[in-house]
Amino acid sequence: MTEKNILESTITCPICGYQKVETMPTNACQFFYECTNCKTRLQPKLGDCCVFCSYGNVKCPPKQNENACCS
Repeated sequence: MTEKNILESTITCPICGYQKVETMPTNACQFFYECTNCKTRLQPKLGDCCVFCSYGNVKCPPKQNENACCS
């Protein structure tokens, strides 16, 4: 079964509120992300697999397909 994933997600920095649209990788998890505005280094919240699942408006492609992320 082939799924059509959304590959862009808007990450919102929890420190300064800055938002930026980023393209999500389809072959790896992104564990760290540096806010372009305040330079805070973000990492996934406890229980999340990547920064897109924690701070993005769209979950990562594996989670969109209800699969295990980054395994």
